[in-house]
Amino acid sequence: MGTTIKKSTGSAIAGLTSIDGISVSSDTIETTTLDNVGGYRTFLTSLKDAGEVSISGYFAHTSHAGFLTDFEAGTSASYIITFPDTRTWTFTAIVTAFSTSAELEDLISFEATLKVSGKPVLA
Repeated sequence: MGTTIKKSTGSAIAGLTSIDGISVSSDTIETTTLDNVGGYRTFLTSLKDAGEVSISGYFAHTSHAGFLTDFEAGTSASYIITFPDTRTWTFTAIVTAFSTSAELEDLISFEATLKVSGKPVLA
């Protein structure tokens, strides 16, 4: 399908079947005052959050064990999601979840969740 994710220092992560991409949001601070006219609350934006990137696919120890290593160490890494039209999301993230699963008539699968730290860049 042409979409890949990789650590900035490596090759594309192999065996992926799903990349749940960047989803930015903002906290709010209520600024409604007693003299507000119209009955609607007013707000300002506050801290922004780039959310999480969930990836899943077929488990290959040599390609995916690094997620568990990063999880255990608590280290952050730079990642790049590249779309077929060559646009990219570049971001720093920590691994907050990693799991494997085995089913009767399927390959061993894995899932990992990357918590984005800081501002992602869409280019």
